[in-house]
Amino acid sequence: MTTAVWWARRDLRLADNQALAAALAHAESVIPVFVLDPVLLGASDAGEKRVDFLFGGLRALDAELRARGSRLIVRRGDPVDELAALLAESGADAVFAEEDVWPYAQRRDAQVADALPLHLVGGLTVHPAGAVLKADGEPYIVFTPFSRRWKALPLPDESAILPAPDRVSTPPGISSLSIPEEPALPSSVAFPPGEAEARRRLAAFTDGEDKPVYRYADVRNRMDVDGTSRLSPYLRFGMISARQAVVAARMALQSAPHPEAQKGAETWLNELIWREFYQAILYHFPGVLDRSFRADLRDIRWENDETAFAAWREGRTGYPVVDAAMRQLARTGWMHNRARMVVASFLVKDLLIDWRWGERQF
Repeated sequence: MTTAVWWARRDLRLADNQALAAALAHAESVIPVFVLDPVLLGASDAGEKRVDFLFGGLRALDAELRARGSRLIVRRGDPVDELAALLAESGADAVFAEEDVWPYAQRRDAQVADALPLHLVGGLTVHPAGAVLKADGEPYIVFTPFSRRWKALPLPDESAILPAPDRVSTPPGISSLSIPEEPALPSSVAFPPGEAEARRRLAAFTDGEDKPVYRYADVRNRMDVDGTSRLSPYLRFGMISARQAVVAARMALQSAPHPEAQKGAETWLNELIWREFYQAILYHFPGVLDRSFRADLRDIRWENDETAFAAWREGRTGYPVVDAAMRQLARTGWMHNRARMVVASFLVKDLLIDWRWGERQF
């Protein structure tokens, strides 16, 4: 019996999972594995709520796999070593994973590919990060022409969405760590992790007679209205795919009953394309992680007042909208998009504090 490994990373779902589908097509038996990477879990941006959300997503994925006769294998350590050990233990002849654009992920995957039969497939974005290019082959650095080119490429429809498999055959006896149970997300975090919740939110936003997506253009910038999809954490960890979101947006656009509704769906689709744009920027220009994209903004003389930064961080600047937004972030781990813009602008333009300080706090 042939065996393959599905290495789950930022694709914690069963539906529309191209890596899982490739593994199932390749082998009769598939081992789903998630490697707890100390480099990522110990990183400065591995905030407590983010890690708790990840662990909750792993537990939800494991439950879905168990319902299909499988289970999630969890290992901890260097991915090269852990995957090599898993292949030796199981006799698997291939590892399938979703391609990632982050510089660390690119380096990690190159190391794995040098040692093991790694096959990378799409799924992080609708179009691969390196596919949306100018006629001369250069990457776009401005959103509007990028979005025009993105829309001109073949786009998925409902028939392109891969169904979740009915069954995943996984060999018994594969050793696994337990998925960390604690700490759990506090009740103040209104984001239950998992694919089922992600799909529920997508449907609630884009389906039904009174689709909230149709009001998106009018209310998306109002912080006092629950007018956004609140799907960002789920997209971040792949509990819903970019294709699923884009297909839902396009279907809502096609069925829009009037111009204002059409504008709402189109605006949300453009926000999804913004996500694709910045994945492409990161892919082509990885230096944006630690320096300004614009060379003329790399030598700003920041004041970096630590007292002012502490006030901003703790929501006590005296500016009500800034303070409310920062307290929301501290309490829930999430902040409204318009509020993010407000507090970021206040930090760098009013307090003259380096944006990298703010990024670490976020």
